Amino acid sequence: MEGNGETLPAQEVDTPMTKTTIYSARKIITMNPSRPTASHVAVQGDRILGVGDLEELATWGDYTLDESFADKVLMPGLVEGHAHAMEGSLWSKVYCGYFDRADPNGKVWAGSTTIETVLERLKEAEIKMEDPDAPLAGWSLDPIYMDNVRVTRADLDKVSTTRPIGVLHASGHIMNVNTKALELAGYLKKGMNHPGIPLGADGLSTGELFGPEVMTPVGVHVGFNRSLTDSDEQGLRNFGKLCVRTGVTTITDLAARLDPEGVDAMLRVTGEPTYPARIVPLQFFMGATAKETVDKVVGLKKRATDRLRLGRIKAVADGSIQGFSARMRWPGYHNGASNGLWYTAPEQLAELYRLALAAGVQVHTHTNGDEATEMVLDTMEPALMEVPSPDHRFALQHCQLADAAQFRRMNKLGMCVNLFANHHFYWGDEHYRLTVGPERALRMNACRTALDSGVPMSIHSDAPITPLGPLFTAWCAVNRLTASGRTQGEYEKISVSEALFAVTIGAAYTLHMDDEVGSIEVGKKADFAVLEDDPTEIGAQNLKDVRVWGTVQSGRIFAAADL
Repeated sequence: MEGNGETLPAQEVDTPMTKTTIYSARKIITMNPSRPTASHVAVQGDRILGVGDLEELATWGDYTLDESFADKVLMPGLVEGHAHAMEGSLWSKVYCGYFDRADPNGKVWAGSTTIETVLERLKEAEIKMEDPDAPLAGWSLDPIYMDNVRVTRADLDKVSTTRPIGVLHASGHIMNVNTKALELAGYLKKGMNHPGIPLGADGLSTGELFGPEVMTPVGVHVGFNRSLTDSDEQGLRNFGKLCVRTGVTTITDLAARLDPEGVDAMLRVTGEPTYPARIVPLQFFMGATAKETVDKVVGLKKRATDRLRLGRIKAVADGSIQGFSARMRWPGYHNGASNGLWYTAPEQLAELYRLALAAGVQVHTHTNGDEATEMVLDTMEPALMEVPSPDHRFALQHCQLADAAQFRRMNKLGMCVNLFANHHFYWGDEHYRLTVGPERALRMNACRTALDSGVPMSIHSDAPITPLGPLFTAWCAVNRLTASGRTQGEYEKISVSEALFAVTIGAAYTLHMDDEVGSIEVGKKADFAVLEDDPTEIGAQNLKDVRVWGTVQSGRIFAAADL
């Protein structure tokens, strides 16, 4: 089997003589325009033999009728086109987020709404630690909801001055650490000259670190032992649990280091008979040349399996809008903050694009600010002139501030876009008030404009930045409500059917996997989201409340209640 150039192990072809299981359902939403709904689906092994009514499917020969889903609604297994496997491993650390959030076992953790409550939660965790030298790590800190207060090493020193402490921001682009952590990393000295390391009046680091270049060397001292993006084996299993709870059967790990040890771990875990998801990890373009990265990914393709799809690259152009590290065109940030950071230089990106196009390797590029999006488009155009590729599907990830002219350019260049629809809810009010101002906030994550411009589009959660849940993400794109309940960007709303398309076949297309997943039709993987409610009938306002029973992944059934 071939998928995006990745060679998978040879598989025996099922024939109609193989025994068939036919599942009945209250309704099957296929996302196949030739037959949008059905009542039954026939499965042989890990693939779909056919979709239709029982009489039609019975023509294939002997079958077993399974009515386990007779009162359920089946959709294609949901596809999350931008997430990170670290979502699973972060739950071993202290949750410091502003919003309530459910962990992989279904427990809901209350949000921390002030810096004081964050410090209190860290202190509670610190008291329980037996090893006095062990690091203390937290995650999902979001100071923008706390009057954008600057958290300093002095704040974290109130928790401990003897053990290293590090807290990752909700954006994933900023980390706060205490004095001990700076000491261990060699950062507590005067004369540090890096835009990602702000200095205080004393000439020393404030404890705020911006961007992976400066965060990673400290991360190893504060509990992020492998890297800021990788997951351990238990974390990968937790990641799989979250997939079942949210109806996801195919999910990205969109910035993995993919060192030999990490790849071996991913192969072991995803190879377990009960692992419930297909993971698509992308090699993070950082710390190596473009040629080294492309050559590595070409080699990794040979190790791909059905449940571990290796062979793609993730580049990062800039930072986070709410972290004020995204690159903005004039007039810049609404509150007058300095422009953000370039994570990858244009010449580095240009070389990556040329080499990747020549090797048939897909590249996804993170852009948040509109200046970063412009830089990528300016870089991609000459690369395609040098190495023409009619179906490259290079994708812009987040791409939050793109305007109509930029979407038109994406269309001309054959690019895809994966928009961060969850931002409307989690940070929309702050973008309107503080970061980009009213006009640009209304066009953020412009799903309507993308579709009207003919740009293939998906939408995402960026878990753990926001919680994994494609149906919630679809609700965000349809309603564009902020946390305060305001509609922000009425004319950028999309319909329920368009949003469901975006989290199934739309996301699969951006991964070059729409021939395998994203719809329920003959020949595709037997991947289903099993729902208690019908997302096409529950109403746009209630889309986020659709209950997920579990999943079927490659013909294997996983009930959320059994996790």
